[in-house]
Amino acid sequence: MKSWMIKCISLIAIVLTPLANAVDIQPNTLYPQVEFDTSMGKIVVELDRTRAPLTVDNFLTYVVKGHYDNTLFHRVIADFVVQGGGLDLNKEERPTDKPIVNESGNGLSNLTGTIAMARENEPHTATSQFYFNVVDNEKLDPSSRRWGYAVFGEVTSGMEILAAMALVPTEFNNKLEWPDFPIEDIILKRATLLPRD
Repeated sequence: MKSWMIKCISLIAIVLTPLANAVDIQPNTLYPQVEFDTSMGKIVVELDRTRAPLTVDNFLTYVVKGHYDNTLFHRVIADFVVQGGGLDLNKEERPTDKPIVNESGNGLSNLTGTIAMARENEPHTATSQFYFNVVDNEKLDPSSRRWGYAVFGEVTSGMEILAAMALVPTEFNNKLEWPDFPIEDIILKRATLLPRD
């Protein structure tokens, strides 16, 4: 009897696991919201699944897995962007899932207060790193001759926190050989997918 019950419970778990994962990222919510609890305050973003469905699903998967918890904002340029999502508190890169298709042609522009995916030079290389535009950066949008950087949401609360982040002193980080690294750590303590309205 016990082994039959164990088999039934295991089977139910196998069947429900994909459903649970799908529910975790609110697949039917067109404009999910994520709260960033940072060492400088809280920022809330509203994501746009109607324009960037692959990017939103990818980002929310990292959120619900806890990938962004206790990570650093590692690139800050006052008249450009604040970037994070890749380094832990020891300044080590976190492992990522496979890169996603670039959705930069979705009609959303890299304007002040938007969130977009960071990537390498090749267009389809975005994984977990994201950035906030702290000024209008239309030069990051696609053109007829090049791919852009995919915007997938915008800040709805905490713009003053983002503005303060953009002004922190930075330096060249010798360990990583990266410029524009905050001298004092800006920590993303937790990223949380907020309940549906």
